Amino acid sequence: MIRVNLLGVERQKVRKPLLAIDPAQSVNFLGALVLVAAALGIAWWFWSLRQEGAQLDAEITAAQQESARLQSLLVEVQQFEAQRTTLQQRVQLIEQLRRGQSIPVQLLDHVSRSVPEMLWLTTMTQDATQVTIQGRSTTLIALSDFVGNLGSNDLLVKPIEIVESQVVPASAAAPELVSFTVRAQINTPATPEPAGGRGTGARGRGAQ
Repeated sequence: MIRVNLLGVERQKVRKPLLAIDPAQSVNFLGALVLVAAALGIAWWFWSLRQEGAQLDAEITAAQQESARLQSLLVEVQQFEAQRTTLQQRVQLIEQLRRGQSIPVQLLDHVSRSVPEMLWLTTMTQDATQVTIQGRSTTLIALSDFVGNLGSNDLLVKPIEIVESQVVPASAAAPELVSFTVRAQINTPATPEPAGGRGTGARGRGAQ
């Protein structure tokens, strides 16, 4: 009797590989994976570059806006500096004019401030460093106050000299008056500050 081992044949069939992979196909498959990975890497790199580019563009725009704002502020600061410089120059010019006032201007200002009540001047003349003032007053006290006021400033050398003082008799048109002439030396090297007269109230006609 002949026996056939069918089980062995079946086992051999089961052990046979179901799928055979060709080495050439494996290489191609690996190459495709490499290409896909490279493509993905390039795409990610390109996307990251675009993101960085967009961020840089936003930063550049913000920097340009900030630069424009700072530029406007700089223009305002420059305008302010120019105005301040102009004002400083004006103040310096005024101070120079005040310091550089001529002796006649200072003298006239000081004499006008020194005139008390009930006294007025008729003439005032300057000859080199000497000034002569003539006027009239209603009382000797007013004349004394005037001489004292003149000596309150270093512009004139003290003492102030009363050259002439005489009473003018009253008339139908005017009361009794005191006619006077005062003389003083001008202290030219000094640049004194104007001093206010001690007398107050209405003043006369002033110097002519």
